[in-house]
Amino acid sequence: MLFRAFVALLATGIGTLPAQQPTLGQAGAKRALLIGAAADADEYGQSNRLLETDYATALATNFTMLEGENAMKWDSIHPSQSTYNFGPGDHLVAFAQAHKLQVRGHNLCWHNQVPSWVQTFSKTAAPAAMASLLQDHITAVVSHYKGQVFAWDVVNEAVSDSATGRGTDLRDSVWYNQPGIGITGTGYIEQAFRWAHAVDPQALLFYNDYGIEGPGSKFQAVYNMVKDFMSRGVPIHGVGLQMHLTLSGFPSDAGLAQNIQQLTALGLQVHITEMDVRLKLDANGNATAADLDAQAQTYRRILTVCLQNPGCTALQTWGFTDKYRSEEHTSELQSPCNL
Repeated sequence: MLFRAFVALLATGIGTLPAQQPTLGQAGAKRALLIGAAADADEYGQSNRLLETDYATALATNFTMLEGENAMKWDSIHPSQSTYNFGPGDHLVAFAQAHKLQVRGHNLCWHNQVPSWVQTFSKTAAPAAMASLLQDHITAVVSHYKGQVFAWDVVNEAVSDSATGRGTDLRDSVWYNQPGIGITGTGYIEQAFRWAHAVDPQALLFYNDYGIEGPGSKFQAVYNMVKDFMSRGVPIHGVGLQMHLTLSGFPSDAGLAQNIQQLTALGLQVHITEMDVRLKLDANGNATAADLDAQAQTYRRILTVCLQNPGCTALQTWGFTDKYRSEEHTSELQSPCNL
């Protein structure tokens, strides 16, 4: 139902299409919109989904972009201080290249999924040592994927859920203030962008967060930060709206459009980066037909707003099958503000 709703909307107004229904990727390309999905390889020792025929075929034929759910996060890619595990990320990149998909990198700096060795290191490390650790990680990862990853979520979910919107209130993290890297305010975020840009000047660099899809104090805090960055020449190119949603109606079409327009007026792109619409299930794990239809309409509604605003240049779903949702690593969905 979701794929059909997307294709029908993308096909509207683009002229003659082949008699056979186009794939999501084909329809999106005709509207200059990247259609992506988050995907997994073998990050945590589960079976490699890219080797499953149905999974690989759906990913390869329906999308023009993919992103690793976990393959490029700290706990997967940097499991010990002296060890990098590029294998799962490399497999995703190779798959993308074989099927002509673009790759988003996710992510370089986050308060969550920080490996235990970093937590231990941070308890006694001076801020200068934390700065070197973060710079070395960003340099190693971006260097490894230089020319293969077209866009990075450089910093993920740094703004506090309690932000007032009068400035930019940040959440506690080992990178900000526990102990941090020795730079006040949004300085650690700015520095992460500068380090990433120095390694790969061609990559698009994004700040990514949830709960900023509609107007509100958290969006205003993010807007204040990126406006400041743009005014001072910090190398930031876009903002990612995660869009983990329910059927509540949030965000409104007008509110989402307003936020996209405010960001793009600064010269930034907007990507919808992690969209999903969660449903209540019965005891057998099934949703009602009415909820499934409402879910499809929510996807259609958000896609419509994106298509109506040229600065919205990508829409990506957080996965594309419910087959693995009960078993996979889903810490990004476990924040109380996301549920």
